[in-house]
Amino acid sequence: MILYRPVGTKELRLIQESDYTAFPPRLPEQPIFYPVLTEQYAIEIASGWNVKYNDDHMGYVTRFEVDDVYCGQFEVHQVGDRHHIEYWIPAERLEEFNGHIIGKICVISEFSDN
Repeated sequence: MILYRPVGTKELRLIQESDYTAFPPRLPEQPIFYPVLTEQYAIEIASGWNVKYNDDHMGYVTRFEVDDVYCGQFEVHQVGDRHHIEYWIPAERLEEFNGHIIGKICVISEFSDN
């Protein structure tokens, strides 16, 4: 299954440190990790939210593949429009989730307000 994750520069650096194989642990105030199912939704977040609220005004969209069978245990949540769909992965299971990523995490889009 192909999934997407909008990220800021700080998170992207941590992904780079893993050689593009894992997402970093969540912060204490972030109880879920939410990869999204549509590129359109990821672009909206990266180009809107990340660009607006990150210190460097940059946003990125990552694309990665995860084992379909593994993802089947998680519910898909629609959080807005029809294409605003995402998985909710409990933060304490992110390391396990990372173990089911197939190949590398790729940066497919970059956004800036500069």
